[in-house]
Amino acid sequence: MSDWERLAASPERVSTDILVLGGGIAGCRAAVAAREAGARVVHAYLARGASPYVIGANVPLGAVDPLDNAAIYAEDMIAGGYQLSDRRLVEALANASVASFEDLVRLGVPFARNGKGFAQRHLSGNTYPRSVFVPEGVGRAVIDTLTRRSQEVSVDTLPGWRVVSLIMADGAVAGALLADAKKGDFLAVEAKAVVLAMGGIGRLYDDSTYPVDIAADAYALALEAGADLIDMEFVQFEPLVTVYPEGARGMEMPTAMLGDGAPLLNAAGERFMFRYNPEHGEKRIEKARMSLCIQQEIDEGRGFPDDTVVIDTTVLPAATVESYVAHCKRLRAAGLDPLKTPPRVRPAAHSEMGGVFIDETGATGVPGLFACGEASGGIHGASRLAGNGGGETMAMGWLVGRSAAAAVKRDGARRTLSKKAGEAAAARLVAEGRGTHADAIKAELRTAMGEAAGLYRDEAGLTKGLATVERLRAASAELGTPDLAAALAARSARNMTLIAELIIRAALRREESRGAHQRRDHPGQDDTRWHQHIAFRLGEDGAVEERTLPIH
Repeated sequence: MSDWERLAASPERVSTDILVLGGGIAGCRAAVAAREAGARVVHAYLARGASPYVIGANVPLGAVDPLDNAAIYAEDMIAGGYQLSDRRLVEALANASVASFEDLVRLGVPFARNGKGFAQRHLSGNTYPRSVFVPEGVGRAVIDTLTRRSQEVSVDTLPGWRVVSLIMADGAVAGALLADAKKGDFLAVEAKAVVLAMGGIGRLYDDSTYPVDIAADAYALALEAGADLIDMEFVQFEPLVTVYPEGARGMEMPTAMLGDGAPLLNAAGERFMFRYNPEHGEKRIEKARMSLCIQQEIDEGRGFPDDTVVIDTTVLPAATVESYVAHCKRLRAAGLDPLKTPPRVRPAAHSEMGGVFIDETGATGVPGLFACGEASGGIHGASRLAGNGGGETMAMGWLVGRSAAAAVKRDGARRTLSKKAGEAAAARLVAEGRGTHADAIKAELRTAMGEAAGLYRDEAGLTKGLATVERLRAASAELGTPDLAAALAARSARNMTLIAELIIRAALRREESRGAHQRRDHPGQDDTRWHQHIAFRLGEDGAVEERTLPIH
């Protein structure tokens, strides 16, 4: 056994009531909420994930249109999710959203105002304008505010730590083993409850908006602990991801600009969305369908040579364009003035609608384990409303943090970690052999996923992709672990290939087209057979088991 393996098996230990894993809005929100509810909290994370780039968050304040309310917001989510959303979760989010927003206002988040009250933008798929925002970027503002509050209320914060494994004791989650690759340190955190808030699938696709610190870890950790994953076939492609200018490549252009009046144009200058959505054009259409329309326009040869369309920002009033402060700044730094030249965009992999199966409190069914944010599944069904990524993290992080604190208060004692439990967690890092380098596995995986499980799928492509992913998963299991860096890279490759396999298996099983899952060989929506979740869990022998679960 190497020095680092011995260290991993017998790490330094700390104890707390609640361990929150993940540095984005959902994790920060849960950590502060749990601490303010009276629990001792350790908040550990590698980086901030996609949250700094969040540009808006749905909250049914009715500030622009007083007809808006939580009930209408919930119905928009159900419709936008193609009737596959879990109504318990949808109503929990809708009912918590205003109170959660008011709590962030109390903490000092400088949401934009319009003189009379809070400003709200109209995003695609929403009946009313309900996206609250900060002109410089709501994600960064919320994180900065919650970071300051964490310090004020004495949350123990551990940045820069990667989660190796959840630690189990007596069939319950009792903490996690963490590693700091830069320092070569390990830390075991004993906790009465763990909140998973580590984001989604990460860079499983070449064309992706995910930052590099997200790698499907939350899903793999939850599976290993005994939780179910649901709806993994539904990978949403953000419709308006910048391709030109090159310096802003990968930046999401706000669908709120469509609500402001910016049209989408093909290479011939045609406002093509009226061909697909005759009554409303770019408006009142959820993002999964919009992405399909844009991709069809490109596939049929009406896009620009770089396979893009344009969002024509030049027709908007200057004050409207300039209100998107962060976007204007980045576009101009890349050499494009959005008042004079429109950016070119196309769909890119953006979010996972599925995830860990939870109830309305965030509980996973595994004692001691909660999940929120994109780590969890069930809220968005087959497609996520524009603005609901931010809305979910703000409200559900707050709700789940409070729920975890209440559960700890109710359920009592911490489970003490045995040496054997620590060794079992450390074993997740160890493998024999050398094999292909982890980066090569990930690169081939991304290509395979784009070809097999992109915006459009069919049985032949999915079957071919599954064979490739299964081969890569086997190769990842044979990666050598001569040092900590190699071990963490191998662990990441194993997690990514496992979750990629589940996405493809679910896409093969669901023989219909619904929201973000489009089968060319099964083009219709089939509510008779497929109004249900496809779920995965690990069996006692470690093999993945597949089943269906009803829609609640």
